[in-house]
Amino acid sequence: MAPKFLLPMLSFLLLSSFSFALRGSSWQQNQCQIDRIIPHEPTQRIQSEGGYSEFWDFNKDEFQCAGVSFHRHTIKSRGMMQPAYHNSPILTYVVQGQGYYGVMISGCPETFESSQQPLGGGGGGEHRFRDRHQRIGHFKKGDIIAFPAGAPHWCYNNADEDLVVVVLQDNANNANQLDQNPRSFFLAGNPGSSQEKHQRYGEEHGGSRRGQHEFGNVFQGLDVEILAEVFGVDQETARKLRSEDDSRGPIIRVEKGLQVIKPPFAEEEYGRGQGRDELYNGGENGLEETICTAKLRENIDNPARSDIYNPRAGRYSTVNSLTLPILSFLRLSAARGVLHKNAIMAPHWYVNAHNIVYITRGELRMQIVNHRGQAVFDDRLREGQVVVVPHNFAVVKQAGEEGAEWVSFNTNENAMINTLSGRTSALRGMPVDVIANAYQMSEDEAAKLKLSRQETFIFSGSGRSYRGGRAASA
Repeated sequence: MAPKFLLPMLSFLLLSSFSFALRGSSWQQNQCQIDRIIPHEPTQRIQSEGGYSEFWDFNKDEFQCAGVSFHRHTIKSRGMMQPAYHNSPILTYVVQGQGYYGVMISGCPETFESSQQPLGGGGGGEHRFRDRHQRIGHFKKGDIIAFPAGAPHWCYNNADEDLVVVVLQDNANNANQLDQNPRSFFLAGNPGSSQEKHQRYGEEHGGSRRGQHEFGNVFQGLDVEILAEVFGVDQETARKLRSEDDSRGPIIRVEKGLQVIKPPFAEEEYGRGQGRDELYNGGENGLEETICTAKLRENIDNPARSDIYNPRAGRYSTVNSLTLPILSFLRLSAARGVLHKNAIMAPHWYVNAHNIVYITRGELRMQIVNHRGQAVFDDRLREGQVVVVPHNFAVVKQAGEEGAEWVSFNTNENAMINTLSGRTSALRGMPVDVIANAYQMSEDEAAKLKLSRQETFIFSGSGRSYRGGRAASA
């Protein structure tokens, strides 16, 4: 019999293998016959009191192939995203700003609590807690935050500048037992009313009605009498849960600022060396974590934690299940790329994942090639555009005169890359004679082809090849 401490690990490995098989079958059913890839911009916009939300048309071929949807939220100062949960896991990247978030997981203890206060404010006598709730975490620019499927969460902008976050929702994940349409279940507000006001925006920006994100307040479908009984409150209070007359939208403004119990957030808590969440004090191999104490956040914007760094060309950072163990359950990972002027990322392909790229700054030329050797994409991308790179499609990136930055999301918790050029590439691993015969060249030419580039993944460039691209338009 296996030792008891091995049983959870064996169960996890079986679950991981099973969930990977489920994801594979889900996107293969869509066939992913992509002959032309285009950059995408938002086609749906929902205006709220405290900001606005933008959604990409998930019904487009590339999003359907990858089984994902993409959103962007802009939250004003003192703005709060209403509590909601989703039918599939999501990864969030903080493009700008800072704030804090809360995640509510059923069955987990209320570990944040205020000091005991005398009932009625007098000295002595009966005591009670003023408030008690589940954990709250801080986030800032460059953070990746993971939210499990079905876990209600909220976020608040406590800074003076706008908070901008982009969100990948993995609809093909095995945690989603519905179809591949993204669904958000709000616990407050009346977001459906805001959605109806902005249907025309999607039509004007090339979106389809089928590709529009849908959401509503789950309490609105429950009778007031039942709500009053299950919460033990009067009907007037229960009616407020339904929020039928609330026109503030999914993002509201907290005029006096949000007053919640939260620990002090120290700057040194960020980074690979001290990569523990402010709420996580367990071990670092993932086995000691429970869903209640799991680390949910990792910053990938710090140059000091780069996985690949070339001072002349740029850097590349990743976050996966090794650096953020909860990603083993979400089956997702992410990366952050920064290229200097005219720098090039070596031609490569993802061995086991779709790759969704969002441009955060500058201009980036990309070429994507399918299995037929056809260039299905050759464009210059600008800030705010999204491109989906299907599994195994070869891709090369080159920055423009101003450089380029992006964040990408992968549909595997340990996305692996193979390169076509550079010190660890496929050609570098081949014998010179194999290269010479395969490409009908001399051994000297083959040796130069194999050995000329000593960099691993990010190369400095002259800019001549960049001029061949054209500006992309959605």
